[in-house]
Amino acid sequence: MSRFRPVELQHASRLLNHGPTVLITSYDVETKRRNVMAAAWSMPVEFAPPRIAIVVDKSAWSREIIERNGTFGIVVPGVAAASWTYAVGSVSGREEDKFNAYGIPAITGPVLGLPLVEEKCLAWMECRLLPATAAAAQYDTLFGEVVAAAADEQAFVAGRWQFDDDKRNTLHHLGAGTFVASGRQIRANTPE
Repeated sequence: MSRFRPVELQHASRLLNHGPTVLITSYDVETKRRNVMAAAWSMPVEFAPPRIAIVVDKSAWSREIIERNGTFGIVVPGVAAASWTYAVGSVSGREEDKFNAYGIPAITGPVLGLPLVEEKCLAWMECRLLPATAAAAQYDTLFGEVVAAAADEQAFVAGRWQFDDDKRNTLHHLGAGTFVASGRQIRANTPE
């Protein structure tokens, strides 16, 4: 049984606002092929409706699939998925199915039918691609509207991340296959 529970769309931006490395998933209806890549650059850009930005190079096969099909998934990997994350970010899926090549089990998204990952991961989102902008062409940035989201019920509680268990920390890419995990939470004093 899945430990993932739906995340209210009003809280979907919180899944990314701390800057984790993410897995971008896609499915090509034309070729019936799926793909997954790693991305260090993603962020929320609007709350209602929830919209996000991802950076995907124009030459990437993932970009081709996303633009042709108009959808993509975002998966937030946990510490246990560091090797998967590095591997799928190091090779192209143009010639092989990276899910199969690296033994990454996928589930089917409930709204858009995208390949998503829950094992070793902490959250996912299904997104519809928004119309191209000047930023998309000039800066390799794609924008999407979140239509479904879910997260590990112990890692994301009441609309907030809970990083009190080392296994439930997100990855942040430092370069060359090195990551740092999200750390302990610090509460600021409330201004008087």
